Amino acid sequence: MNKRAIISVYDKNGIVEFAKKLKEFGYDIISTGGTMKYLTENGIEVINISDVTRFPEILDGRVKTLHPNIHAGILAMKDNREHLETLKALDILPIDMVVVNLYPFKETIFKEDVTLDNVIENIDIGGPTMIRAAAKNFKYTTVIVDPEDYDIVAMEIEKNGEVSYETRFYLATKVFEYTSYYDSMIFNYFKHVRKDQSFSKHFTVPLELLQYLRYGENPHQKACFYKISLPFIETSNIVNCTQLHGKELSYNNILDSDSAIELLKEFDEPTCVAIKHNNPCAVASAENINEAYKKVYESDPISIFGGIVAFNRKVDKNVAEQLKKIFLEIVIAPEFDEDALSILCSKKDLRVLKLASLEKTDTFYDIKSVNGGALVQEKDRMLLADQLQVVTERKPSEKELEDLIFAWKVVKHVKSNAIVVAKDKMTLGIGTGQTNRIWAVEHAISRSRFDLKGAVLASDAFFPFSDSVEAAGKAGISAIIQPGGSIRDKDSIEMANRFNIAMVFTGMRHFRH
Repeated sequence: MNKRAIISVYDKNGIVEFAKKLKEFGYDIISTGGTMKYLTENGIEVINISDVTRFPEILDGRVKTLHPNIHAGILAMKDNREHLETLKALDILPIDMVVVNLYPFKETIFKEDVTLDNVIENIDIGGPTMIRAAAKNFKYTTVIVDPEDYDIVAMEIEKNGEVSYETRFYLATKVFEYTSYYDSMIFNYFKHVRKDQSFSKHFTVPLELLQYLRYGENPHQKACFYKISLPFIETSNIVNCTQLHGKELSYNNILDSDSAIELLKEFDEPTCVAIKHNNPCAVASAENINEAYKKVYESDPISIFGGIVAFNRKVDKNVAEQLKKIFLEIVIAPEFDEDALSILCSKKDLRVLKLASLEKTDTFYDIKSVNGGALVQEKDRMLLADQLQVVTERKPSEKELEDLIFAWKVVKHVKSNAIVVAKDKMTLGIGTGQTNRIWAVEHAISRSRFDLKGAVLASDAFFPFSDSVEAAGKAGISAIIQPGGSIRDKDSIEMANRFNIAMVFTGMRHFRH
């Protein structure tokens, strides 16, 4: 008796060649619908699945493979006498191989103006049922869902007359990877359409491999880069950047680029951001990005070395010539003019990334791994909870207020405890990741290359003591923005009044860990 294979594939790459080899190996091929038509047109004899089920396709093709004659053939244990006797009694023949890939759900949900009805019609039912059955019974049944595996299977059959246990186990594992990814797309899409923003009992994310990385955070760590396969994820991210030049992105490059892009999205005016080790080392806004970059470089010409520089405007020749003078890992922008790109590409290893967009839309969750689990939260998309509350005797001037908002946007993206000192929409000193607030204040002040008289200060969380305000006052800081909410706010307000500092409360903190 010939062995039998079911073939029903949406992705028809390589299927004709593989089916021909199966015929050479003595397999009978069962097929249906578009696959049967395609194989027949290419000269391959096939058995219509209705001849196996002895039942017609019904409900516009929704029911065609969901039949005992199919699933008993797939699930029968071929060394189990009772199973074989049952098959014989019911006139059911075993099925030795299942070659199936599923309806294009991902491609469907990414189409513009797709309707829910159309999405639902592209949820495969029979396909997942068959491949899950075959994967469960992998000791006896070979299952293939990826055209890249056709050659492996064909070579083993040609060499050994059968597919090895190890390969069948590998292929079965691949099935459950495939179906879990497929179901995760459906779950997340349905939840999005229902506008359900609750945290689910089970949390799944459909991640698709983009790139094997050379290594992770350190050379001894293996790493990969994945993309979330959902259409409602905003495109203004590192995943959707186009690399125009330079070496392959590393794990740390991707992390730092993500930080740069997220910070850049806070600003509408021409802005330049410099990132080093996942923290801003300098940020500036100006009338044009040429001036913005000059301010960034002047702010911290040391830390920018070997860092990432990102812009929210087109990079022109003048900016590119300045960027070329120092060693940078990456330059990011929405556009590069021809001369700028030529200049930047003259640096062999410099990575040049083009942003897909800088839109600000709802996005997926913020996910952080912990040993044995994960923390999931909403993205920190808010800037201010309400109107600013002036808590000191002196109100900030219009210019001070502009600088306060600028500094507040930056401090939101600095590792806590975080302090940003700024003036004229330019960071002068950034205190990052300190274990107490006064150290963050002292760090930001001491790192400044400029006179701080008239500068402003932003703190990502409240001051637990008045010492931070006192240090700011002694340095010449004229205005402070902070969340407020400490039981000692009164002490900080009194200290601010003593130095004639204007201080405003936001009512919202921006911890970042």
